[in-house]
Order: sequence, then structure tokens, then C-alpha cells
Amino acid sequence: MKAKLGISPIAWWNDDLVELSDDVSLEECLRQTSIAGYTGIETGRRFPMTMEELGPILEKYGVSVCGGWFSGLLLDGDIEVEKDRIRAQMDFFIDAKAPCIIYGETARSVQGNQSVPLAQKPKLSEDEIKVYARKMTEFGEWCADQGMPLSYHHHMGAVIETEQELDLFMKHSGQGIPLLFDAGHMVFAGGDMLRVIDNHHTRISHVHTKDVRLDIISDLDRNKDSFLDAVVKGAFTVPGDGSLDFETMVKRLASHGYEGWFVVEAEQDPKQNPPLEMAKTGHQELLRVMAAAGYDVV
Repeated sequence: MKAKLGISPIAWWNDDLVELSDDVSLEECLRQTSIAGYTGIETGRRFPMTMEELGPILEKYGVSVCGGWFSGLLLDGDIEVEKDRIRAQMDFFIDAKAPCIIYGETARSVQGNQSVPLAQKPKLSEDEIKVYARKMTEFGEWCADQGMPLSYHHHMGAVIETEQELDLFMKHSGQGIPLLFDAGHMVFAGGDMLRVIDNHHTRISHVHTKDVRLDIISDLDRNKDSFLDAVVKGAFTVPGDGSLDFETMVKRLASHGYEGWFVVEAEQDPKQNPPLEMAKTGHQELLRVMAAAGYDVV
């Protein structure tokens, strides 16, 4: 089985908390990505959105686009409007030969609002999730037909956060909307990451290897602390520096035949956690667990 290792630029520049950003250029970020051993990077706010501009820089460092976030509003929005909103990114990602666009539902989400505590995240009934899941399936099928599939990101602070919410979303949606499995977000939400893999492996198309520091998460007051407060306090880190057992997780994915990208995505304060050092730590740990699981990293 084959695997590819990528990283998110969120270690260098945080899109939600600008103060948690390193003062480095795009080229320096890509240089460090390459030095650390990664062959892919997801897009972020300092990336040009055309391959005419970005392509030569990626080629210089031997890195490709392995995904990127789209802030979706389909929960309360219209499919035709969302088609227009995603069009430019879709055309860019098709040109970049990216594997997918990462769909994050931001309608009603509290993930980007530091003044709203985790406990006030939006909640939907099963009937509401059913309607939403069907809309997402239709939208996902359209994106795939256009030549760029989505990968749906369950996320802290969003409508699909918990294992139960994800189970209902997957139950009522179809193959047209694949799943991004994020270990850190699922454990933060109180879920069982191995059970989620077992239940939904046929739909997993992209993996975020986000690690967590469980001691920090357990000390949070979810009635007071927001998602961004948790980020500032250091809830997230790279594989090999946190609490999760990535060897067991990767072996479970391998047992179900998953092949594709494993992306390190760990938003932290770059002053306390130098991005290059953390990127190297994450890459070393992933190489170790990939070998243990029988993957050939390409």
C-alpha cells in the first residue's frame, strides 16, 4: 500500500488567529516543508490562487498541493450560490492536480469566534442532519462531476463535531460526499477514533494526523473556553509530541486498505513550537508508524 505525507501551513500562519503566525514568506514555508521531508502542502492565506504564480514555486521545492480548506455555508445556504463561491478554488485545484477540496461547514459554527465557548456549538436534530446531509451529497456529487471531489471535515465547534453527529451525517449522506478523518478533532470531541475508522472507512478519502495534548483538553472549561482558546493553550500538536497512538490508528486504516494522503495539521504558537522542528518531529513519527503499518511512502 502507498501513502503520501503532507503538511498544513497552519503551523506557520494561523488563518483564524493571525497573532499565532510566524513572520515567514511562502517560499520559506515551502523550503522548510521540503527540508522536513514532506512532498505535499495544503493551501493557506499566503498562497496565490493560480498555478501560473504558484506552480514554479512548488516545483522549486518539490512540493505539490495536497488539499486546502473551503469555508462552506451550505447548511443555511443555496447550492447554486455555493457552486459560485467554490468555482475559483475548484478551477485552481484542478489545475494543481490536488486530490480534493476540504469542505468545512462554517455556517453557525463557533470555531472561529474566540468569544463563544465550546459548549455553545450548534446542534441539529436527526431530521435536520438528514436534510443537510442530502444537500451536501448533491453538492459533493456536482463537485466530483466538475473534476474536483470534496472531502468533508468534521470539526470542533461545527454542526458535525461529535462521533454521534458524524454517524448520523454519514447515515443520511451518500458516496458523493467523502470523509476527511481527523484524529485530533474526533478525540477532542470525545469520540473513539478507531471505531470511527471501522464504521466509515469506505468513505475516508483524506486523513489529518492532528495530535492532541489530552492534559490540556481535560483542563478546559467548555462552558467558558472557546475552540480558539484551546488552540492558544496548546491543545493541538504534531504526531510524536502528543497523546494519540498513531501507530494503532494508521494500522487500522491500513487494515481497511486506505491509500492516499496523511497530512500533519497542528495549529500552535510558532514562537513556542518552532514550525520546522515540529514538522520534522511529525514527519519522523509518521515514517515510523507508516513502516509499522506496511505502507510504502511515496
